[in-house]
Amino acid sequence: MDYISYVAVGAVAVVLLLGLVNMFRGGSANTSQKLMRWRVGLQALAILVLMLTLYFTQR
Repeated sequence: MDYISYVAVGAVAVVLLLGLVNMFRGGSANTSQKLMRWRVGLQALAILVLMLTLYFTQR
């Protein structure tokens, strides 16, 4: 289950970097909003995965 945690955190990092690249290039505000929504959703998922990983490794 550890590798799923790495994938979840990596996905958040990728979307964050895509948002930063879009912002610095002066991209569409609509794209920025879409990327922010994806990032927030992926962060929630990553926290859930990390908490489940901690729960199952403590048992």
